[in-house]
Amino acid sequence: MPKNCVASSSGRSRAMTRRHIVIVGYDGITSLDLSGPLEAFSSASIEDSQGKRQVCYKVTIAALGAKTFCSESGLRMTAACSLNSLRHLDTLLIPGGSGMRKPGASRKLARWISRHEHRMRRIVSVCTGVYGVAPTGLLNGRKVTTHWKHAADLAERYPELKIDGNLLYVRDGKFYTSAGITAGMDLSLALIEEDFGAQVALSVARELVMYMKRPGGQEQYSEPLKFQVASTSRFADLAAWMVGHLDTDLSVETLAERINLCPRQFTRRFKDEFKSTPAAFVQRLRLDEARVRLAASDRTVENIADSVGFRDPDSFRRAFVQQFGLAPTQYRRRFISDRRP
Repeated sequence: MPKNCVASSSGRSRAMTRRHIVIVGYDGITSLDLSGPLEAFSSASIEDSQGKRQVCYKVTIAALGAKTFCSESGLRMTAACSLNSLRHLDTLLIPGGSGMRKPGASRKLARWISRHEHRMRRIVSVCTGVYGVAPTGLLNGRKVTTHWKHAADLAERYPELKIDGNLLYVRDGKFYTSAGITAGMDLSLALIEEDFGAQVALSVARELVMYMKRPGGQEQYSEPLKFQVASTSRFADLAAWMVGHLDTDLSVETLAERINLCPRQFTRRFKDEFKSTPAAFVQRLRLDEARVRLAASDRTVENIADSVGFRDPDSFRRAFVQQFGLAPTQYRRRFISDRRP
């Protein structure tokens, strides 16, 4: 039972203190970086001893500048108040957007955070919202992440940060950073679970039709997507076909025939373009898909191994440990919380 809830004899909470989430609004914001967490926090609720719904959060949109601001895509939004009018809050959340990557907005927000940081339990950024925290120096020496596309720029501007552009989200002390858009919703679910427990977070995930914790949540984008983005040749469509046929023969001979090359030509071209052998790439595809199925299904490890093309469960376990550093059963326990109805 979360610390701010008191259990009744029925098992329901009869007392609850709402936490105050403040989301920063500004011109040039990415609208989903704001609306995604907003919907997640607004959906979180518990039932009191009379079965009445109690919302878990008070969510306020506070403007960094003008109360009416415009997103990158042209969506106009109006904040409830000015950020300068607030003094007490639990969590500050900074959405990303091109506006926050401009010195004017980022420095203005950084000055406000520096003055009020001691009054906040958590400071959270989504995507490039981290640009509004970095100038404070509070992230120096801390591990952070952002959208993979901006990781190099962030590192160049703020070399004191320990940036991992591959993570969906990461916590270091009271600071939470996340990758782009949907990763902000993943992080929001994690914060809800931290505050009110797995069952409340799971209820929100179901309401929003999301994974409780995204399978393979350590990485921002999948191996097939990287493959397709990198390729400009006829290899580009091959990855999608391979994902749909993981339980079949994906030998070099089969793949070469698929794109009308001889096996020797295929192997050479594949290695030249993607710096990987076909066999290593196929194994990575199978392991990535196995992570998804481990998270989304109660099927046995043996059945999942077979469904992605590993005929020997022991070989699957060894490959999984080598790739991800933990066994399939450990992965399932670590990344999936209680999935009871």
